[in-house]
Amino acid sequence: MSALLPLAADLDQNKVTPGVLGFIVFAVIGGAVWLLMKSMNRHMKRVNFEEAPEPAPSTESGKPTA
Repeated sequence: MSALLPLAADLDQNKVTPGVLGFIVFAVIGGAVWLLMKSMNRHMKRVNFEEAPEPAPSTESGKPTA
């Protein structure tokens, strides 16, 4: 264990790196976003964007409105 102490002294104490765990977490989040986008695209293809025609305005007095 004492052989590793000189190597630890060479490290900058003010420098923080994410390391392997940070990369794994970032990769998992990226994969999840990719899967969600694929799912969203699949669901958006099923959506019908055609609007129903508006009903004609009812005229109670029998006179058309302009």
